[in-house]
Parts: sequence; C-alpha cells; structure tokens
Amino acid sequence: MIENKVSALLQAAETGQSEGRDLLFVALYGELHRLAQRELGRNAAATLTPTSLLHETFINLAQRDADSFVDRGRFMAYAARAMRGLLIDYLRTRNAQKRGGEFEITSLPTDVPHEELADVEFDRLNEALEILSSVDPRLAECVDLKFFCGMTYEDIGEMWSVSERTVRRDWDKARVLLHRALNGQAIQ
Repeated sequence: MIENKVSALLQAAETGQSEGRDLLFVALYGELHRLAQRELGRNAAATLTPTSLLHETFINLAQRDADSFVDRGRFMAYAARAMRGLLIDYLRTRNAQKRGGEFEITSLPTDVPHEELADVEFDRLNEALEILSSVDPRLAECVDLKFFCGMTYEDIGEMWSVSERTVRRDWDKARVLLHRALNGQAIQ
C-alpha cells in the first residue's frame, strides 16, 4: 500500500509538481529522519539535530527545480547527497570560525569495512566523491547508496537490475578509487 503511494508521488514529482515532491518527502519522513541520524552519527563534531538537518534538506530540495526520481532508492540517494552537502557546508563554516578553516589530512584505507569511512573528514570525502563522479557516475552512486543511504548490495542490485556480485565489485572499485583520490593520486 505504501509502495503504491510512494510510486504515485514519485511520478507526481517527476512531472514537476512541487506538491508531489513535498508529499513524497512527508511520506518518506521516517526513512529520511533515520538517514539524517546516520549522517550525523558519522561526525561527532556536528551539533545539528537530525530533525534540523532533515528540515534544512527539505528547504534545500524545495528551492531547486524539479528533479527526476525514477524510484525510491534514487530519491533517497539524492536526499543523502543533499544532506551530505549541507553537513559539509555546516562543518566548513564551523571549522572556519573555530580554527581558521584548517583541516587535518586523513586517508581512506581500502582494507577496512565501509563503516570505518566515517572517520574520514567529510570535506575531503566530498571532494573525492566529486572526482569519482566525474570519472564514473555509477561508482559514485554506489557509494551514495551503500554508504550514505545504508542500502544493501542486494537492494542496489535490484535497483540497477544487476547481480549482487556486480554491486560488490563496483563497491570495491569505488573504495580503491576514493582512496587514490584522497591521497591526491589521479584516477582514471
């Protein structure tokens, strides 16, 4: 029942109806709130509440032109990117005020589970994801869906109509390329 409602709202949002996008946001509020909690849980320096981050995300999305959301997963990935961008802006501003904008350089090891990516500074990770997106948008989307949205390999595989093994290979490749980008190496 809820999936039918979400599908209808996705179609309304895709046709450019801002009310459809607003209602989609309301229908997925619980999931989006959990997503905001996950984002904030990765960075103890952020003093925002999940509700504040979620509402800022809504305002950010409402001010943009209508975007095409093929399915729930892509909408959630889009919302996760918007949250990540807002959180990065917040942390940049806070660090600029607190420490003159100095950032400590960290690296992303490829031999650790993805949960440890949370230790990587958001600003540097965002830059690396932008580079990855310009080289291979699908790998960047894999990172958004797996790391930021918390989707499983199986969920991503179903959304992309590929095998779970293909998603795992994409995830592994994305991690290697992100590691290189974080270390200032060229990725191709």
